[in-house]
Amino acid sequence: MTDDTLDAIMHVMEQAFDPVYGEAWNRRQVSDALMLANTHCVVIGAGATGLWHDPAEAVGFALLRKAADEEELLLLAVAPQHRRKGVGHRLLERAMAAARERGSAHLFLEMRDGNPAEFLYRAFGFEQIGRRPGYYRGAVDGPIDAVTFAKRL
Repeated sequence: MTDDTLDAIMHVMEQAFDPVYGEAWNRRQVSDALMLANTHCVVIGAGATGLWHDPAEAVGFALLRKAADEEELLLLAVAPQHRRKGVGHRLLERAMAAARERGSAHLFLEMRDGNPAEFLYRAFGFEQIGRRPGYYRGAVDGPIDAVTFAKRL
């Protein structure tokens, strides 16, 4: 992991997560996660190729953790001004392809109930497999349930 990658992730993180829900990670949490060999990230720019050269050009990222033949999508974020333009779709496609390349057979994710990204996950064939009542306790109007989804890769 490079400082540019961490800067790019944090650039998107600061824009993408509404503080009302308490979901965003801080720089130390992301840095610590990326230092682990089983944690991987995908960062994407706005153009069709998704390339970025400067952290400020990043518009989305996915952070994944691998264990055995499974991966968990820890975070997926798209800067608000780039939502509903296919960025999340391209980002999830790349994250899933990378997980397959690492030999993962399943991808799991957990999200806040009511998260508008649910339509994206369902479009990719993720199915709800569980619910954690009151999991997000940091939310202003919380606690809010977490919903768990899974997809066979």
